Amino acid sequence: MRAVVQTVGRASVTVDGEVVGAVDDGLLVLLGVTHTDTPEIARTMARKVYELRILDDERSAADIAAPILVVSQFTLYGDARKGRRPTWTAAAPAQVAEPLIEEMIRALRQRGATVATGRFRAHMLVESVNVGPRTILLDL
Repeated sequence: MRAVVQTVGRASVTVDGEVVGAVDDGLLVLLGVTHTDTPEIARTMARKVYELRILDDERSAADIAAPILVVSQFTLYGDARKGRRPTWTAAAPAQVAEPLIEEMIRALRQRGATVATGRFRAHMLVESVNVGPRTILLDL
């Protein structure tokens, strides 16, 4: 499982002209799943994201109840090392990825996080205003 975690002043996801998820003063998490990921890895990723000390004064979302916007992004497993056209073979298929993304979201909520989401397999417009900017890549 791979996540790009960014601190944001605000972030939102729009699908077909409708805002389906938004946060202010929190985290934007772009989340990709690979073939070997498991529910345990999803729960570990949730803990890692929630407790990551990336916010002001080395605080975490858990410390200050910062909201988290989770957006599925299979392209995080794109491989463009060869040629100009990326291959997506490392990305898990939708039927594998969706339940694991849902498990990660569920685990965040069980920890007390306020979580907004994008819409799986939709064409999403993701807007964000980065703070810092601070961006961390988590690879489990």
